[in-house]
Order: sequence, then C-alpha cells, then structure tokens
Amino acid sequence: DAGVHSKAWYAATCDRKMAEDALYRSNKDGSFLIRRSSGQDSRQPYTLVVFYNRRVYNIPIRFIESTRQYALGREKSGEERFDSVAEIVENHQRTSLVLIDSQNNTKDSTKLKHIVRVS
Repeated sequence: DAGVHSKAWYAATCDRKMAEDALYRSNKDGSFLIRRSSGQDSRQPYTLVVFYNRRVYNIPIRFIESTRQYALGREKSGEERFDSVAEIVENHQRTSLVLIDSQNNTKDSTKLKHIVRVS
C-alpha cells in the first residue's frame, strides 16, 4: 500500500480532466492532488498533479519493483526514491519540486502547498 487511501490529497475517483479542472479552479501556485494514473499500470500507479504559474503539471509516480519504492517522473540517475507516496508529498511540502515544461523547455519549481479536493 502506497499510504494514499486515507489522505486528504488523494482523489481516488478522479480522472485527469477532473483533476486539472479542480486545480485551475483553485488557481493557487502549489495546489496539488494525487490521482490514479490513467493507464492503470502497476509500474506507474499514481500521478501527482500540481498547479503553478497558471499551468497544470501531471507528474507520473513510478513504482520501482526491485526496491519497492516510489519515484517521480522518468527514471534518471541519482533520483530521489521514497518508501511511500505519502513520503513524496511530505518531502515536497518542505523542499521544492522541479516542474519541467517539455513543450517550452522551461523549468520552474514550487512546494506542495494547497491540497485540492475534487468535488
């Protein structure tokens, strides 16, 4: 168990569009939630959805079978790994999360500040 089910930031029944709409409505930098990934792939079970600078970022959360840990985004050397999805959230409430815009090739960063609930 990734430690998500009892958390206020976990939107269990939410799809990508609902998540993005909820974050646009919140309109606060650092607003976030975690939803199940659309593909239902066991290697990428969740997606961290973050609002920053009038944009919504969908960041895949990967499950690393060999270590039974979680990591954000594409695999990279020296990446941070966590024992649960809750640890990822707690970590990025304290330290900035790098947001990469692949279309414009820009980088931003924000902390996870505001939990968004999907109604």
